[in-house]
Amino acid sequence: MSDRSLIFPASEFRRRIRALQSEMARDGLDALLLTTPADVYYTTGFLTRFWESPARPWFIVVPATGDPIAVIPAIGAALMGRCWIKDIRTWSAPDPVDDGVSLLADALSETVPASGKVGIPMGLESHLRMPIGDFMRLQDRIAPRRFDDGTRAVYRVREIKSAAEIAKIRATCAVADAAFARVPEFVRQGLPLAKVFRDFQVALLQEGADWVSYIAGGAGKGGYGDVISPADERPLQAGDVLMLDTGAVRDGYFCDFDRNFAIGRASDEVRRAHAALYAATDTALAELRPGMLARDVHRVLTDALLRQGATPGGGRLGHGLGLTLTEWPSFTPLDTTELREGMVLTLEPGVEIALGRILVHEENIVLRPEGPELLSRRAPEQLPEIMG
Repeated sequence: MSDRSLIFPASEFRRRIRALQSEMARDGLDALLLTTPADVYYTTGFLTRFWESPARPWFIVVPATGDPIAVIPAIGAALMGRCWIKDIRTWSAPDPVDDGVSLLADALSETVPASGKVGIPMGLESHLRMPIGDFMRLQDRIAPRRFDDGTRAVYRVREIKSAAEIAKIRATCAVADAAFARVPEFVRQGLPLAKVFRDFQVALLQEGADWVSYIAGGAGKGGYGDVISPADERPLQAGDVLMLDTGAVRDGYFCDFDRNFAIGRASDEVRRAHAALYAATDTALAELRPGMLARDVHRVLTDALLRQGATPGGGRLGHGLGLTLTEWPSFTPLDTTELREGMVLTLEPGVEIALGRILVHEENIVLRPEGPELLSRRAPEQLPEIMG
């Protein structure tokens, strides 16, 4: 068995496959079919920006026992060959008539008994990265084998990060920490928000990000209106609050946290809002433990904000983090996912300062037996002010 591998030792990937196969057995699945960038990388170490092209599907078959099978376009054979996977089957893609369907059907028919079930993620935060028409043809080709929901098996394994994964996420957080520390160097009154976004991305790359998949934020007088709009050419003005949020990537793993900055002197109401967010985060850092439910985190953060006299913002107040910018669970009143040791999570409380004005704060943590451990450097207790 080859020990060739990328990013992690081959033993790390074998451990992941064994864990998946254990969960598959519990769910009565004879194979898993994985198609997304995160799942392909998680099982093989195949890391590429080529996923930006939607022209080709990529498939990994995880059998009930043994090593995975990669069924991929020929253009990816060389890179997959540098990973730990030995069984690599390719076709010349894109093929408008048979874009890997026959090859994939053969792989599934070889590994799954005629009465067997093939798991595929079907739940929240999952998607099928192949044409629906091809998927329907695949179903016909492998019948009487059938597809079943493999969400639980995949999520149960991926939500617990290994020590090696945690180290990668910590390193990505350090990149963002260094870039945030440089914000006062390139932000000043009169600078368009769009330029701030571009300069922040440059800083992230200079500090060691492989790429910057996500930049968000906002700026406005006494708070911002939302945190997902693209940056515009409006110049920063005294009295604004600037927020920058990043999902930088290093070795395939994301960070996801934000920082707030006052442009000029911060108003008293902005200072109070920032203090409430800081105190609520402190409460969560003190109280979170394995065994709590995702909805408990929402309650802890919301109750802490109310005790500070703040108006909690709507939506979820944090989420999982790892190979994608956001992973399960979501800190909402409805999510009953049990929190377990080794989960990497974000704490993301928000407050409404006034109608149309909000403030959001976010940190990245890993959950240990004794509680959370920060992966991002803790934000300053006092809201930073940029006076230039």
